[in-house]
Amino acid sequence: MIRAALAPVLLVLACLLVPLATLSTWAAYEIGDSDRYVSTTAPLATDPAVRNTVGDAVTTGIMRTISVGPLQSTVEQYLHDAVVSFTGTAAFQGAWNTANRAAHDAVQRALDEGGTGAVTLDLAPVTRQVKQQLLDDGVPFAAQIPVTHTEITVLSAGDLAELRKVFPVLQLAGAWPVLASLVLTVAGLLLARRRRRALVATALGMALAAAALLVALTIARSLTLGDLDTDADKATAGAVYDALTSSMRTVSWVVVGVGAAVAVVAWLTGRSWSGRRGRRSPATGAARRRPADASPVQPRSECRGAVPGRAFP
Repeated sequence: MIRAALAPVLLVLACLLVPLATLSTWAAYEIGDSDRYVSTTAPLATDPAVRNTVGDAVTTGIMRTISVGPLQSTVEQYLHDAVVSFTGTAAFQGAWNTANRAAHDAVQRALDEGGTGAVTLDLAPVTRQVKQQLLDDGVPFAAQIPVTHTEITVLSAGDLAELRKVFPVLQLAGAWPVLASLVLTVAGLLLARRRRRALVATALGMALAAAALLVALTIARSLTLGDLDTDADKATAGAVYDALTSSMRTVSWVVVGVGAAVAVVAWLTGRSWSGRRGRRSPATGAARRRPADASPVQPRSECRGAVPGRAFP
């Protein structure tokens, strides 16, 4: 009785741990690791939305401190084009990686030490490189460009406070939920009376749990972008969100696929095994169809002329 009741409980817990295991592994080993974070955000340097956002931010920062009279709008457009052009170079890739490493360290430090300010991405290295490029090209107003600390907000103070409630716990958990889910699955299957049926249910449960995480990530993305004002901001935030959550989505889809495949194979194998057991040989079937108390067939008399009730010498 205890065994029959304990097996489903263990298997349900194993399924419920799948989203938590995915989140904690992602938080500890991708977002929590500086090198992996930088490698994850590095491709964003070539994203058109990100490049345009960097161009807008750097151009706005420069134009805020210089004045060129009636040529203001012309110079602003020229600067914007120059910055966007620079974002396609290897130098920008290096500056982008450096800025993201600094931003990651700032976020991690704020989570660990309890910082309350917003975390920003400093674009001063980009401004410095653009200024030098314009000076090399002989642009007259290039010398007036100040190298200011133009910043893009990575994480607002409010978002940081919300993140601090759960993120350190996920990082502390690390790979333990993955191990716990595996242990519970093995224990539940060993205790189950009908293991094949339990395997099918567990595989489907894990697939559904992973699918639920995919739905949650989609909803979170929609809510994140819904708070932004312009289409450009939404495009940039969407690119960043997709890059940071890419590994979670990949792992979840793998779990969905593997879980569904295991469930189908186990179910089909069970049907095949039941069919083989149900088949009987003809001799065995005939023997089973004959009643157990049936009288044996009496041999026929060899005397053709025998009449019942009369005796012959």
